[in-house]
Amino acid sequence: MSFSAWLFFLPACFALNMAPGPNNLLSINVAARHGFARAFVGGLGRLLAFAAMIALAATGLAVVLRASEAVFFAIKLAGAAYLVWLAVQLWRSDDAPIGMKLDSDATLARLAWRECLVAAGNPKAILVFTAFLPQFVDVTKPMLAQFGVLGASFLVLETVAIALYSLAGMYLARWLTRSVVRRWFNRTCGAFLGAIGVSFLLVRRG
Repeated sequence: MSFSAWLFFLPACFALNMAPGPNNLLSINVAARHGFARAFVGGLGRLLAFAAMIALAATGLAVVLRASEAVFFAIKLAGAAYLVWLAVQLWRSDDAPIGMKLDSDATLARLAWRECLVAAGNPKAILVFTAFLPQFVDVTKPMLAQFGVLGASFLVLETVAIALYSLAGMYLARWLTRSVVRRWFNRTCGAFLGAIGVSFLLVRRG
């Protein structure tokens, strides 16, 4: 992979990182309810899933995943079901004052694990690592090192995206001082998560 190819990869990759999706929507919701720090640290949980996907793509195991319709469909189904479940939880959540109710679901470990599961069940993320990253790999040169550079770049840019979305969510908190606004904010986020979950079922391997 040439330096010019890497420079071309960076903006294209960052556009993918910043695209509205289930993980970024979770960061906004958590930041608005519990602050920037919890949203940012919890959001880092998605990096575990992405790192595993990059490792699979680098070792060639992702070829098996792309070739198996049954495995790909199972991942889509699991991801869709989990997002719909999260959507229901948000829709039914109460409107306690922001930062006042930190139940077990708001601990950093739970937030990070939830981000990881959402990322792992996202078939669009799988396609990014099995179809997008390889486009920038020079097959005439050692590929593991190239995947390492591309993967590390992706994870760094994803961290920036987590921070930006968490920051946006934190500023939304000022609008959520009224209980009715908080309630509808949670329901709106829940509705979007549910819609994204259903859309997972429409994703094809390509």
